Amino acid sequence: MHCQWRDCKEWLDSGLPLSTTSNEAVKMYDAVVTQYVSWYDNDSVGGMEKSVETMMAADPQFVMGSVLANGLDLIATGQSIYTSADLKKGVDDLVKLATTSNISQRERQHVDAVKLFADGDMLRAANKWEDILLDHPTDMLALKFAHDSYFYLGQGPQMRDSIARVLPHWKPTIPLYSYLMGMHSFGLVETNLYDQAEKVAKKGLELNPRDAWSTHSMCHVLEMGGRQVEGISFLKGTESDWASCGYLAPHNYWHWALYHTERTEYESALGILDDIISRGKASGAMLDIVDACSLIYRLEMEGVKTGDRWNDVYEMCRSHTSDHILVFNDVHILMSCLGAKNKEATIKMMESMKQFVSEKVGTQSDLGKEVGIQLCAAFIAADEGDYAKAVDLVHPLRYKIVNIGGSNAQRDLFNLFLIYAALNSPKKEHHCLARSLLAERKAFKENAPMTDRLMAKALALHQS
Repeated sequence: MHCQWRDCKEWLDSGLPLSTTSNEAVKMYDAVVTQYVSWYDNDSVGGMEKSVETMMAADPQFVMGSVLANGLDLIATGQSIYTSADLKKGVDDLVKLATTSNISQRERQHVDAVKLFADGDMLRAANKWEDILLDHPTDMLALKFAHDSYFYLGQGPQMRDSIARVLPHWKPTIPLYSYLMGMHSFGLVETNLYDQAEKVAKKGLELNPRDAWSTHSMCHVLEMGGRQVEGISFLKGTESDWASCGYLAPHNYWHWALYHTERTEYESALGILDDIISRGKASGAMLDIVDACSLIYRLEMEGVKTGDRWNDVYEMCRSHTSDHILVFNDVHILMSCLGAKNKEATIKMMESMKQFVSEKVGTQSDLGKEVGIQLCAAFIAADEGDYAKAVDLVHPLRYKIVNIGGSNAQRDLFNLFLIYAALNSPKKEHHCLARSLLAERKAFKENAPMTDRLMAKALALHQS
Protein backbone atom coordinates (compact mmCIF):
# COMPACT_ATOMS: atom_id res chain seq x y z
CA MET A 1 0.00 0.00 0.00
CA HIS A 2 1.48 3.33 -1.10
CA CYS A 3 2.15 5.56 1.94
CA GLN A 4 5.54 7.14 1.26
CA TRP A 5 4.09 10.49 0.31
CA ARG A 6 5.97 12.35 -2.42
CA ASP A 7 7.47 15.81 -1.88
CA CYS A 8 7.80 18.64 -4.42
CA LYS A 9 10.98 17.27 -5.98
CA GLU A 10 9.56 13.78 -6.33
CA TRP A 11 6.48 15.13 -8.09
CA LEU A 12 8.75 17.15 -10.39
CA ASP A 13 10.88 14.09 -11.13
CA SER A 14 7.74 12.10 -11.98
CA GLY A 15 6.85 14.58 -14.72
CA LEU A 16 3.86 15.93 -12.79
CA PRO A 17 5.15 19.09 -11.09
CA LEU A 18 2.81 20.83 -8.68
CA SER A 19 2.83 24.62 -8.40
CA THR A 20 3.58 25.08 -4.72
CA THR A 21 6.71 25.23 -2.59
CA SER A 22 5.05 23.44 0.33
CA ASN A 23 6.26 19.88 0.75
CA GLU A 24 3.53 19.33 3.35
CA ALA A 25 0.84 20.38 0.87
CA VAL A 26 2.02 18.05 -1.90
CA LYS A 27 2.52 15.15 0.47
CA MET A 28 -1.07 15.53 1.63
CA TYR A 29 -2.13 15.85 -2.01
CA ASP A 30 -0.52 12.46 -2.58
CA ALA A 31 -2.26 11.09 0.52
CA VAL A 32 -5.67 12.34 -0.61
CA VAL A 33 -5.33 11.01 -4.16
CA THR A 34 -4.23 7.67 -2.74
CA GLN A 35 -7.23 7.42 -0.42
CA TYR A 36 -9.57 8.44 -3.23
CA VAL A 37 -8.22 5.79 -5.59
CA SER A 38 -8.06 3.07 -2.95
CA TRP A 39 -11.44 3.83 -1.31
CA TYR A 40 -10.19 3.89 2.28
CA ASP A 41 -9.28 6.29 5.09
CA ASN A 42 -5.61 6.16 6.01
CA ASP A 43 -5.47 6.59 9.78
CA SER A 44 -1.84 7.74 9.71
CA VAL A 45 -2.95 11.02 8.11
CA GLY A 46 -6.31 11.24 9.88
CA GLY A 47 -8.36 9.94 6.97
CA MET A 48 -9.53 11.62 3.80
CA GLU A 49 -11.28 14.63 5.30
CA LYS A 50 -8.43 15.49 7.66
CA SER A 51 -5.88 15.06 4.86
CA VAL A 52 -7.75 17.59 2.72
CA GLU A 53 -7.83 20.05 5.63
CA THR A 54 -4.11 19.62 6.27
CA MET A 55 -3.31 20.03 2.57
CA MET A 56 -5.20 23.29 2.24
CA ALA A 57 -3.90 24.66 5.53
CA ALA A 58 -0.32 24.01 4.40
CA ASP A 59 -0.83 26.19 1.31
CA PRO A 60 -4.21 27.87 0.81
CA GLN A 61 -3.02 29.04 -2.63
CA PHE A 62 -2.24 25.52 -3.83
CA VAL A 63 -4.27 25.31 -7.05
CA MET A 64 -4.13 21.53 -7.47
CA GLY A 65 -5.07 21.14 -3.83
CA SER A 66 -8.20 23.18 -4.53
CA VAL A 67 -8.84 21.17 -7.70
CA LEU A 68 -8.69 18.00 -5.65
CA ALA A 69 -10.80 19.25 -2.75
CA ASN A 70 -13.58 20.68 -4.92
CA GLY A 71 -13.39 17.85 -7.43
CA LEU A 72 -13.92 15.26 -4.71
CA ASP A 73 -16.97 17.09 -3.38
CA LEU A 74 -18.43 17.19 -6.88
CA ILE A 75 -17.58 13.61 -7.87
CA ALA A 76 -19.25 12.24 -4.73
CA THR A 77 -22.59 13.58 -6.12
CA GLY A 78 -23.92 14.37 -2.66
CA GLN A 79 -23.91 18.09 -3.39
CA SER A 80 -23.57 20.51 -6.27
CA ILE A 81 -23.00 24.22 -6.81
CA TYR A 82 -26.80 24.54 -6.88
CA THR A 83 -27.32 22.87 -3.50
CA SER A 84 -24.24 24.06 -1.60
CA ALA A 85 -23.19 27.68 -1.30
CA ASP A 86 -19.84 26.56 0.12
CA LEU A 87 -19.13 24.35 -2.88
CA LYS A 88 -20.14 27.09 -5.31
CA LYS A 89 -17.80 29.49 -3.54
CA GLY A 90 -15.05 26.87 -3.57
CA VAL A 91 -15.31 26.41 -7.33
CA ASP A 92 -15.56 30.16 -7.96
CA ASP A 93 -12.52 30.79 -5.75
CA LEU A 94 -10.60 28.06 -7.59
CA VAL A 95 -11.26 29.69 -10.95
CA LYS A 96 -10.16 33.09 -9.62
CA LEU A 97 -7.04 31.61 -8.03
CA ALA A 98 -6.08 29.94 -11.30
CA THR A 99 -6.27 33.22 -13.20
CA THR A 100 -3.81 34.91 -10.84
CA SER A 101 -1.42 32.01 -10.30
CA ASN A 102 1.61 30.94 -12.29
CA ILE A 103 0.53 27.38 -13.01
CA SER A 104 1.20 24.84 -15.75
CA GLN A 105 -1.04 24.07 -18.69
CA ARG A 106 -1.88 20.71 -17.11
CA GLU A 107 -2.99 22.35 -13.89
CA ARG A 108 -5.05 24.89 -15.81
CA GLN A 109 -6.78 22.08 -17.68
CA HIS A 110 -7.66 20.48 -14.36
CA VAL A 111 -9.27 23.74 -13.23
CA ASP A 112 -11.25 23.95 -16.48
CA ALA A 113 -12.44 20.35 -16.08
CA VAL A 114 -13.65 20.91 -12.51
CA LYS A 115 -15.51 24.03 -13.62
CA LEU A 116 -17.16 22.15 -16.49
CA PHE A 117 -18.20 19.33 -14.16
CA ALA A 118 -19.56 21.83 -11.63
CA ASP A 119 -21.57 23.56 -14.36
CA GLY A 120 -23.15 20.25 -15.30
CA ASP A 121 -21.21 19.43 -18.47
CA MET A 122 -19.84 16.05 -17.41
CA LEU A 123 -18.85 14.86 -20.86
CA ARG A 124 -16.79 17.95 -21.68
CA ALA A 125 -15.18 17.66 -18.24
CA ALA A 126 -14.19 14.07 -19.00
CA ASN A 127 -12.84 15.14 -22.38
CA LYS A 128 -10.74 17.81 -20.71
CA TRP A 129 -9.24 15.24 -18.34
CA GLU A 130 -8.55 13.06 -21.39
CA ASP A 131 -6.69 15.99 -22.96
CA ILE A 132 -4.42 16.00 -19.92
CA LEU A 133 -3.78 12.27 -20.26
CA LEU A 134 -2.58 12.63 -23.85
CA ASP A 135 0.48 14.50 -22.59
CA HIS A 136 0.55 13.19 -19.01
CA PRO A 137 -0.71 9.57 -19.05
CA THR A 138 0.45 8.94 -15.47
CA ASP A 139 -1.71 11.70 -13.98
CA MET A 140 -3.82 9.48 -11.76
CA LEU A 141 -6.16 12.28 -10.70
CA ALA A 142 -7.12 13.05 -14.30
CA LEU A 143 -7.52 9.33 -14.98
CA LYS A 144 -9.74 8.68 -11.96
CA PHE A 145 -11.88 11.78 -12.43
CA ALA A 146 -12.45 10.80 -16.07
CA HIS A 147 -13.21 7.20 -15.05
CA ASP A 148 -15.83 8.29 -12.54
CA SER A 149 -17.36 10.77 -14.98
CA TYR A 150 -17.78 8.04 -17.58
CA PHE A 151 -19.42 5.86 -14.92
CA TYR A 152 -21.98 8.57 -14.23
CA LEU A 153 -22.69 8.76 -17.96
CA GLY A 154 -23.04 5.00 -18.44
CA GLN A 155 -20.13 5.01 -20.87
CA GLY A 156 -18.55 1.60 -20.46
CA PRO A 157 -16.39 1.69 -23.62
CA GLN A 158 -14.89 4.99 -22.55
CA MET A 159 -14.11 3.62 -19.08
CA ARG A 160 -12.36 0.67 -20.66
CA ASP A 161 -10.48 2.54 -23.37
CA SER A 162 -9.35 5.41 -21.17
CA ILE A 163 -7.34 3.02 -19.00
CA ALA A 164 -6.12 0.94 -21.94
CA ARG A 165 -4.62 4.02 -23.59
CA VAL A 166 -2.41 4.90 -20.64
CA LEU A 167 -1.38 1.43 -19.44
CA PRO A 168 1.75 1.22 -21.64
CA HIS A 169 3.08 4.39 -20.01
CA TRP A 170 2.83 3.06 -16.45
CA LYS A 171 5.46 0.97 -14.70
CA PRO A 172 4.91 -1.21 -11.64
CA THR A 173 7.21 1.11 -9.68
CA ILE A 174 4.88 4.09 -10.12
CA PRO A 175 2.72 4.62 -7.02
CA LEU A 176 -0.87 3.36 -7.41
CA TYR A 177 0.01 1.25 -10.46
CA SER A 178 -1.89 -1.78 -9.18
CA TYR A 179 -5.16 0.15 -9.04
CA LEU A 180 -5.14 0.50 -12.82
CA MET A 181 -6.00 -3.19 -12.97
CA GLY A 182 -9.31 -2.82 -11.16
CA MET A 183 -10.23 0.25 -13.19
CA HIS A 184 -9.43 -1.48 -16.48
CA SER A 185 -11.22 -4.64 -15.38
CA PHE A 186 -14.35 -2.67 -14.57
CA GLY A 187 -14.37 -1.11 -18.03
CA LEU A 188 -14.00 -4.58 -19.50
CA VAL A 189 -16.83 -6.07 -17.47
CA GLU A 190 -19.12 -3.16 -18.35
CA THR A 191 -18.55 -3.95 -22.02
CA ASN A 192 -19.32 -7.66 -21.51
CA LEU A 193 -15.71 -8.82 -21.87
CA TYR A 194 -16.02 -11.03 -18.82
CA ASP A 195 -13.07 -13.38 -19.34
CA GLN A 196 -10.66 -10.50 -19.85
CA ALA A 197 -12.17 -8.60 -16.94
CA GLU A 198 -11.68 -11.57 -14.61
CA LYS A 199 -8.08 -12.02 -15.68
CA VAL A 200 -7.23 -8.35 -15.12
CA ALA A 201 -9.08 -8.14 -11.78
CA LYS A 202 -7.19 -11.20 -10.51
CA LYS A 203 -3.92 -9.56 -11.54
CA GLY A 204 -4.91 -6.48 -9.53
CA LEU A 205 -5.63 -8.61 -6.48
CA GLU A 206 -2.34 -10.46 -6.86
CA LEU A 207 -0.55 -7.11 -6.81
CA ASN A 208 -2.66 -5.78 -3.95
CA PRO A 209 -5.22 -7.99 -2.15
CA ARG A 210 -6.68 -4.86 -0.52
CA ASP A 211 -7.70 -3.36 -3.87
CA ALA A 212 -11.43 -3.04 -3.23
CA TRP A 213 -12.11 -1.91 -6.80
CA SER A 214 -10.57 -5.09 -8.26
CA THR A 215 -12.68 -7.01 -5.74
CA HIS A 216 -15.67 -5.00 -6.91
CA SER A 217 -14.95 -5.78 -10.55
CA MET A 218 -14.78 -9.49 -9.68
CA CYS A 219 -18.21 -9.12 -8.07
CA HIS A 220 -19.53 -7.92 -11.42
CA VAL A 221 -17.85 -10.72 -13.33
CA LEU A 222 -19.43 -13.31 -11.03
CA GLU A 223 -22.82 -11.58 -11.03
CA MET A 224 -23.04 -11.26 -14.79
CA GLY A 225 -21.85 -14.83 -15.26
CA GLY A 226 -24.51 -16.27 -12.95
CA ARG A 227 -21.85 -17.57 -10.56
CA GLN A 228 -23.70 -16.76 -7.34
CA VAL A 229 -22.26 -19.52 -5.14
CA GLU A 230 -18.75 -18.60 -6.24
CA GLY A 231 -19.51 -14.94 -5.59
CA ILE A 232 -20.58 -15.60 -2.01
CA SER A 233 -17.50 -17.75 -1.42
CA PHE A 234 -15.20 -15.15 -2.99
CA LEU A 235 -16.47 -12.27 -0.89
CA LYS A 236 -16.51 -14.32 2.30
CA GLY A 237 -12.97 -15.55 1.72
CA THR A 238 -11.57 -12.08 1.00
CA GLU A 239 -13.71 -10.03 3.39
CA SER A 240 -10.79 -9.19 5.68
CA ASP A 241 -8.99 -7.60 2.72
CA TRP A 242 -11.71 -5.25 1.44
CA ALA A 243 -14.00 -4.63 4.43
CA SER A 244 -11.69 -1.89 5.76
CA CYS A 245 -12.09 0.11 2.52
CA GLY A 246 -14.99 1.99 4.04
CA TYR A 247 -16.00 4.01 0.99
CA LEU A 248 -16.60 0.92 -1.14
CA ALA A 249 -17.15 -1.92 1.35
CA PRO A 250 -20.92 -1.34 1.68
CA HIS A 251 -21.26 -1.62 -2.10
CA ASN A 252 -19.36 -4.90 -2.15
CA TYR A 253 -21.74 -6.12 0.53
CA TRP A 254 -24.59 -5.01 -1.75
CA HIS A 255 -23.23 -7.35 -4.42
CA TRP A 256 -23.10 -10.09 -1.80
CA ALA A 257 -26.79 -9.46 -1.12
CA LEU A 258 -27.60 -9.75 -4.84
CA TYR A 259 -26.15 -13.26 -4.87
CA HIS A 260 -28.32 -14.20 -1.91
CA THR A 261 -31.42 -12.63 -3.46
CA GLU A 262 -30.91 -14.57 -6.68
CA ARG A 263 -30.77 -17.76 -4.59
CA THR A 264 -33.88 -16.85 -2.49
CA GLU A 265 -31.68 -16.56 0.59
CA TYR A 266 -33.69 -13.57 1.66
CA GLU A 267 -32.81 -13.49 5.35
CA SER A 268 -29.14 -13.19 4.47
CA ALA A 269 -29.94 -10.40 2.00
CA LEU A 270 -32.03 -8.58 4.61
CA GLY A 271 -29.19 -8.81 7.10
CA ILE A 272 -26.86 -7.14 4.61
CA LEU A 273 -29.55 -4.54 3.82
CA ASP A 274 -29.75 -3.60 7.49
CA ASP A 275 -25.98 -3.18 7.60
CA ILE A 276 -26.02 -0.97 4.49
CA ILE A 277 -28.78 1.18 6.00
CA SER A 278 -26.81 1.49 9.24
CA ARG A 279 -23.66 2.48 7.37
CA GLY A 280 -25.59 4.89 5.19
CA LYS A 281 -27.03 6.68 8.20
CA ALA A 282 -23.51 7.18 9.52
CA SER A 283 -21.78 8.09 6.24
CA GLY A 284 -24.46 9.97 4.33
CA ALA A 285 -22.65 8.70 1.22
CA MET A 286 -24.78 8.70 -1.91
CA LEU A 287 -23.52 5.26 -2.94
CA ASP A 288 -24.76 3.81 0.34
CA ILE A 289 -28.11 5.54 -0.14
CA VAL A 290 -28.77 4.26 -3.67
CA ASP A 291 -27.62 0.77 -2.69
CA ALA A 292 -30.15 0.67 0.13
CA CYS A 293 -32.96 1.90 -2.14
CA SER A 294 -32.07 -0.55 -4.89
CA LEU A 295 -31.79 -3.58 -2.64
CA ILE A 296 -35.01 -3.03 -0.75
CA TYR A 297 -36.93 -2.45 -4.00
CA ARG A 298 -35.52 -5.64 -5.53
CA LEU A 299 -36.45 -7.63 -2.45
CA GLU A 300 -39.99 -6.30 -2.49
CA MET A 301 -40.39 -7.23 -6.17
CA GLU A 302 -39.42 -10.73 -5.03
CA GLY A 303 -42.31 -10.61 -2.56
CA VAL A 304 -40.12 -10.18 0.53
CA LYS A 305 -41.66 -8.28 3.44
CA THR A 306 -39.26 -5.53 4.45
CA GLY A 307 -41.15 -4.08 7.38
CA ASP A 308 -40.63 -0.41 8.08
CA ARG A 309 -37.16 -0.23 6.55
CA TRP A 310 -38.34 2.21 3.90
CA ASN A 311 -38.89 4.79 6.64
CA ASP A 312 -35.23 4.61 7.61
CA VAL A 313 -34.14 4.73 3.99
CA TYR A 314 -36.35 7.75 3.29
CA GLU A 315 -34.77 9.61 6.21
CA MET A 316 -31.40 9.04 4.54
CA CYS A 317 -32.78 10.44 1.28
CA ARG A 318 -34.97 13.27 2.57
CA SER A 319 -32.37 16.03 2.34
CA HIS A 320 -31.56 15.07 -1.26
CA THR A 321 -35.03 15.07 -2.83
CA SER A 322 -34.40 18.40 -4.57
CA ASP A 323 -30.70 17.92 -5.40
CA HIS A 324 -31.02 16.56 -8.95
CA ILE A 325 -27.31 15.95 -9.28
CA LEU A 326 -27.72 12.65 -11.12
CA VAL A 327 -30.90 11.26 -12.66
CA PHE A 328 -29.68 7.86 -11.44
CA ASN A 329 -29.75 9.17 -7.88
CA ASP A 330 -33.12 10.84 -8.35
CA VAL A 331 -34.89 7.65 -9.40
CA HIS A 332 -33.58 5.80 -6.35
CA ILE A 333 -34.49 8.65 -4.02
CA LEU A 334 -38.01 8.67 -5.47
CA MET A 335 -38.27 4.97 -4.61
CA SER A 336 -37.73 5.90 -0.97
CA CYS A 337 -40.55 8.46 -1.09
CA LEU A 338 -42.86 5.82 -2.52
CA GLY A 339 -41.69 3.11 -0.17
CA ALA A 340 -42.26 5.33 2.86
CA LYS A 341 -45.76 6.10 1.54
CA ASN A 342 -44.95 9.80 1.62
CA LYS A 343 -47.20 11.14 -1.10
CA GLU A 344 -46.39 14.77 -0.34
CA ALA A 345 -42.66 14.13 -0.73
CA THR A 346 -43.30 12.27 -3.99
CA ILE A 347 -45.32 15.13 -5.45
CA LYS A 348 -42.79 17.74 -4.35
CA MET A 349 -39.90 15.77 -5.76
CA MET A 350 -41.55 15.40 -9.15
CA GLU A 351 -42.36 19.11 -9.21
CA SER A 352 -38.77 19.91 -8.28
CA MET A 353 -37.41 17.65 -11.05
CA LYS A 354 -39.63 19.32 -13.64
CA GLN A 355 -38.50 22.74 -12.46
CA PHE A 356 -34.84 21.66 -12.59
CA VAL A 357 -35.00 20.43 -16.18
CA SER A 358 -36.84 23.55 -17.29
CA GLU A 359 -34.44 26.00 -15.65
CA LYS A 360 -31.02 24.34 -15.71
CA VAL A 361 -28.74 23.30 -18.54
CA GLY A 362 -26.25 20.45 -18.70
CA THR A 363 -26.01 16.70 -18.89
CA GLN A 364 -28.41 15.87 -16.07
CA SER A 365 -31.01 18.40 -17.15
CA ASP A 366 -31.02 16.85 -20.62
CA LEU A 367 -31.24 13.33 -19.18
CA GLY A 368 -34.06 14.39 -16.91
CA LYS A 369 -36.07 15.51 -19.92
CA GLU A 370 -35.23 12.46 -22.02
CA VAL A 371 -35.40 9.73 -19.38
CA GLY A 372 -35.64 10.79 -15.75
CA ILE A 373 -39.11 12.27 -15.41
CA GLN A 374 -40.75 9.52 -17.45
CA LEU A 375 -38.88 6.79 -15.60
CA CYS A 376 -39.92 8.23 -12.24
CA ALA A 377 -43.51 8.46 -13.47
CA ALA A 378 -43.38 4.74 -14.25
CA PHE A 379 -42.41 3.93 -10.67
CA ILE A 380 -45.22 6.15 -9.39
CA ALA A 381 -47.70 4.38 -11.67
CA ALA A 382 -46.59 0.98 -10.40
CA ASP A 383 -46.86 2.18 -6.81
CA GLU A 384 -50.45 3.24 -7.53
CA GLY A 385 -51.20 -0.18 -8.98
CA ASP A 386 -51.37 0.96 -12.61
CA TYR A 387 -48.87 -1.54 -13.97
CA ALA A 388 -50.06 -1.16 -17.55
CA LYS A 389 -49.20 2.53 -17.45
CA ALA A 390 -45.85 1.72 -15.86
CA VAL A 391 -45.01 -0.63 -18.73
CA ASP A 392 -46.07 1.90 -21.34
CA LEU A 393 -43.87 4.52 -19.72
CA VAL A 394 -40.71 2.52 -19.13
CA HIS A 395 -40.64 0.21 -22.16
CA PRO A 396 -39.81 2.99 -24.67
CA LEU A 397 -36.92 4.07 -22.41
CA ARG A 398 -35.34 0.64 -22.26
CA TYR A 399 -32.29 1.38 -24.38
CA LYS A 400 -31.95 4.96 -23.14
CA ILE A 401 -31.65 4.14 -19.44
CA VAL A 402 -27.96 3.30 -19.86
CA ASN A 403 -27.33 7.03 -20.26
CA ILE A 404 -28.30 7.79 -16.65
CA GLY A 405 -25.15 5.99 -15.52
CA GLY A 406 -24.39 3.35 -12.97
CA SER A 407 -23.26 -0.15 -13.81
CA ASN A 408 -25.03 -2.87 -15.77
CA ALA A 409 -25.70 -4.65 -12.48
CA GLN A 410 -27.16 -1.53 -10.90
CA ARG A 411 -29.33 -0.71 -13.89
CA ASP A 412 -30.63 -4.29 -13.95
CA LEU A 413 -33.12 -3.02 -11.40
CA PHE A 414 -34.92 -1.29 -14.28
CA ASN A 415 -34.94 -4.45 -16.40
CA LEU A 416 -36.47 -6.33 -13.51
CA PHE A 417 -38.95 -3.52 -12.89
CA LEU A 418 -40.19 -3.65 -16.48
CA ILE A 419 -40.67 -7.43 -16.25
CA TYR A 420 -42.37 -7.08 -12.85
CA ALA A 421 -44.75 -4.43 -14.16
CA ALA A 422 -45.49 -6.42 -17.31
CA LEU A 423 -46.31 -9.54 -15.30
CA ASN A 424 -48.64 -7.57 -13.03
CA SER A 425 -50.33 -5.66 -15.85
CA PRO A 426 -53.85 -6.79 -16.78
CA LYS A 427 -52.97 -6.62 -20.49
CA LYS A 428 -52.19 -9.87 -22.29
CA GLU A 429 -49.77 -8.08 -24.63
CA HIS A 430 -47.75 -7.06 -21.60
CA HIS A 431 -47.63 -10.69 -20.45
CA CYS A 432 -46.29 -11.55 -23.91
CA LEU A 433 -43.70 -8.78 -23.54
CA ALA A 434 -42.65 -10.21 -20.18
CA ARG A 435 -42.12 -13.66 -21.71
CA SER A 436 -40.03 -12.17 -24.51
CA LEU A 437 -37.90 -10.18 -22.07
CA LEU A 438 -37.36 -13.24 -19.92
CA ALA A 439 -36.29 -15.34 -22.91
CA GLU A 440 -33.79 -12.62 -23.77
CA ARG A 441 -32.61 -12.52 -20.17
CA LYS A 442 -32.17 -16.29 -19.99
CA ALA A 443 -30.13 -16.28 -23.21
CA PHE A 444 -27.79 -13.66 -21.78
CA LYS A 445 -27.30 -15.31 -18.37
CA GLU A 446 -28.22 -18.98 -18.34
CA ASN A 447 -27.61 -19.70 -14.66
CA ALA A 448 -30.17 -17.28 -13.23
CA PRO A 449 -32.58 -18.74 -10.67
CA MET A 450 -34.49 -15.46 -10.44
CA THR A 451 -35.15 -15.54 -14.18
CA ASP A 452 -36.35 -19.13 -13.85
CA ARG A 453 -38.80 -18.11 -11.14
CA LEU A 454 -40.12 -15.26 -13.24
CA MET A 455 -40.43 -17.50 -16.30
CA ALA A 456 -42.54 -19.92 -14.28
CA LYS A 457 -44.80 -17.06 -13.23
CA ALA A 458 -45.07 -15.84 -16.83
CA LEU A 459 -45.96 -19.35 -18.02
CA ALA A 460 -48.67 -19.65 -15.40
CA LEU A 461 -50.20 -16.37 -16.61
CA HIS A 462 -50.06 -17.58 -20.21
CA GLN A 463 -51.87 -20.82 -19.34
CA SER A 464 -54.52 -19.17 -17.20
